[in-house]
Amino acid sequence: MGFGLAALTRLAGSEVIDRAGLRGPVQNLVKAGTRNGFRAAGAATRSFKSVRRLGKPARLAPAQDDVGLFDLTPSEDQQLIAETVTEFAAEQLRPAAADADAKLAAPEGLLTRAAELGISLVGIPEELGGAGTERSVVTNALVAEALAHGDMGLAVAVLAPSAVSTALVSWGDEQQQADYVPAFAGDQVPAAALALLERTPLFDPFKPATKAKRTPKGYQLDGVKSLVPRAAEAELFLVSADLEGRGPALFLVESSSAGVTVEAEPAMGLRGAATGKLHLEKVALPAGALLGGGKADVFTEVVRLSRLGWAALAAGTAKAVLDYVVPYVNERTAFGEPISHRQAVAFSVADIAIELEGLRLVTLRAAARAEQGKDYAREAALARKLAVDKGMRIGNAGVQLLGGHGFVKEHPVERWYRDLRAIGVMEGAVLL
Repeated sequence: MGFGLAALTRLAGSEVIDRAGLRGPVQNLVKAGTRNGFRAAGAATRSFKSVRRLGKPARLAPAQDDVGLFDLTPSEDQQLIAETVTEFAAEQLRPAAADADAKLAAPEGLLTRAAELGISLVGIPEELGGAGTERSVVTNALVAEALAHGDMGLAVAVLAPSAVSTALVSWGDEQQQADYVPAFAGDQVPAAALALLERTPLFDPFKPATKAKRTPKGYQLDGVKSLVPRAAEAELFLVSADLEGRGPALFLVESSSAGVTVEAEPAMGLRGAATGKLHLEKVALPAGALLGGGKADVFTEVVRLSRLGWAALAAGTAKAVLDYVVPYVNERTAFGEPISHRQAVAFSVADIAIELEGLRLVTLRAAARAEQGKDYAREAALARKLAVDKGMRIGNAGVQLLGGHGFVKEHPVERWYRDLRAIGVMEGAVLL
């Protein structure tokens, strides 16, 4: 259990949680962390079923807007969570990143240790066995950013299950929640993935090529999803498809369903996420597999919150680049002085810092508006645009500042550059 329980214990002993009224939820989190210490390997043939009947769906309460002012300063709780996850990323993800990139998989036991942090547990209401009391998109953004500071590929692998559990908590009906959510709060968190992306030029998530048609017993899905994280081990997928006559919708698909096959799909970046193709061939689903009633606004919300997640991941990796190049240019000498004394080098580093700050502020502002129930379409679009353009530019600048060292695997900037290029093509996978 190690680091995860140490972090939870430190949080439980804080006076801050008493002032915030979080003593009960945090104690539940510590108890769950203790149970997770005896976790066994997850079964790929898990059978999801209701453990109890729910009268109505359980939802997290919306965040409270006590002051009504625009303030992105993290609360004491958020700061503590961000620091805890940052330490975990530095101690566990960063050292394992190069090996995961080479082997196209996270090292054995790493994702189990990550689950002990309770990332998915705090997003699940107490009624469903979790420790959550209110929905906080900002906190989720800070967590994603902190994990990506260690490694983006492994961060995606860690966050993939919580994307599905978050969607179920936010839009699942009582039967879907009873069937699936308790597993995410249990001792063996299932590998799961939000699959939106398809291998299509200029892919538009609102126009999926995957088709869903009605049948007498429910629905039938046909199509292929691309770059699905942890596809080979995932037990549950949340898949987008064009529902005849209604447009894009989301469906819950268990990996054991007939017609579901997975193919490895190594990519330029995010290699630690073990991405793969998800093939759906005449997959029969029950009527209860449709999430959120197939409503257009639910699908739009999923796409926007996913894009915010990628913006937060871009910010975390870009911060890793900045933190690496500053000491490098100060220590690397040429012609008898540090290369940071050259204006071109100094200005390039300054540009990284400026663009990173803008990306973070826009992303957090969009997250803050989302959790307060305000319109955030404009802010989400800006965060997406900045993450795609500035993230790739920052990755390229990191490689250039290291010169020949930026091109070899001895230094991590070449991996960060490859990961940051993924921001422009990825959809789904993560959800704030």
